[in-house]
Amino acid sequence: MVKLYFQKARLPEGWADDVRVEIDGTGRIVKVESGSGADGAIRLDGACVPGVANLHSHAFQRAMAGLTEFAGPAGDSFWTWRERMYAFVRSVGPEEQEAIATQLYVEMLKAGYTAVAEFHYLHHDTDGQPYADTAEMAERVVAAADTVGIGLTLCPVLYAYGGFGAAPADEHQRRFLHDRKSYADLLATLQQRHGRRPGFRIGVAPHSLRAVTPDLLSGVLDDAGSIAPGCPIHIHVAEQQREVEACVDSSGRRPIDFLLDEFDIDRRWCLVHATHMESQEVAGVAASGAVAGICPTTEANLGDGIFPAFDYLGKGGRFGVGSDSHVTVDPADELRLLEYGQRLLRHERNLLAGGTGGSTGETLYLEAAGGGGQALGREAGAIVPGRLADLVVLDTEAPHLVGRDHDALLDSWIFAGPGRPVRHVIVAGRHIIRDGRHADEQRIFERFRAAMVRLADA
Repeated sequence: MVKLYFQKARLPEGWADDVRVEIDGTGRIVKVESGSGADGAIRLDGACVPGVANLHSHAFQRAMAGLTEFAGPAGDSFWTWRERMYAFVRSVGPEEQEAIATQLYVEMLKAGYTAVAEFHYLHHDTDGQPYADTAEMAERVVAAADTVGIGLTLCPVLYAYGGFGAAPADEHQRRFLHDRKSYADLLATLQQRHGRRPGFRIGVAPHSLRAVTPDLLSGVLDDAGSIAPGCPIHIHVAEQQREVEACVDSSGRRPIDFLLDEFDIDRRWCLVHATHMESQEVAGVAASGAVAGICPTTEANLGDGIFPAFDYLGKGGRFGVGSDSHVTVDPADELRLLEYGQRLLRHERNLLAGGTGGSTGETLYLEAAGGGGQALGREAGAIVPGRLADLVVLDTEAPHLVGRDHDALLDSWIFAGPGRPVRHVIVAGRHIIRDGRHADEQRIFERFRAAMVRLADA
């Protein structure tokens, strides 16, 4: 049993002082007491909040962040960015995959993320042929998460086609491709190897409606129900307006309408991006209990559009945030931009505060913590008995947090940077980040540096 003491902590009922949290050998919280002393407990100075899960990551893309910020002769868009990503990915092998993911996951932990959903689609060798171990690249993700101690929901991606109507994939996508059988075999292999591993979940991830057919998606969901019952389901949807138009041309329906009509969308689902929704789609997703997986910095970087957060949250919709292409790796950045996008659209302030007098930062943070945990199938996101002890301790002596208390702590973290005030990070009861550092971060960086030099020379 581990006992931790915090000067203050954000509990579900509000902020409390002198909080003791007891954690069992499985990493779960068994007791929370406020107004108690530190006797017999490890004292961690600062303000404790539940950790946030990063619900959408393409780890290898961290290595290309910053390399696509130049305009082509005919302008630039998501679709031209995608071509550059295809060119970059040709050089990423297993060693590079692991080195990049390991460095990225250290960065996530230091920013305050306690778990990640890896939307993993870089499956095969550069010629499109499977590695000798067909799960080789996925295993490198698992190894990276193990090395740094972050919680992992691994979502292998099913990518079968190049566009709506079962259009053939092109040669640039050959490293991503699976059919139903090979995909089910991959899921089964990973579940057999790691399904009992503490802190690990397997998820199913049809890439998008343009990359799978409805029949294939139905079949894969059936397979996943046998391999990993109740597993999370993540899918890109309605990220780009061109995607919406192509879906209408193919099926006569918008992509989110199509999903809501044809599939049992419920709390297991994470609809990643869901940027382009009309009012009936907003209401339908909110009522379903699914999580909207919003990635504001990537969506801004790619020119996707702005998620209709004001309407969606007004209808009680669940959400979480992800860093996706990792042009930034910080939950505060994602939450700030989520709110600022609404301000720019509506010419008002504090739109997502949850009602008159509400704290914008605290509302966003706690909702993202709860929604992220749900999307990962991870029992975390709140400091209560029975949940995993995924905890973040903020340094109340950081310049922008000095003199702040209660709601103002989270408001100031999110809206009053710069600087990361994350002092300690605990994942399932394990103290991973101490005083802002990971014990192995220098060794991890050196391996990452070597991989980046190889990629630059490729």
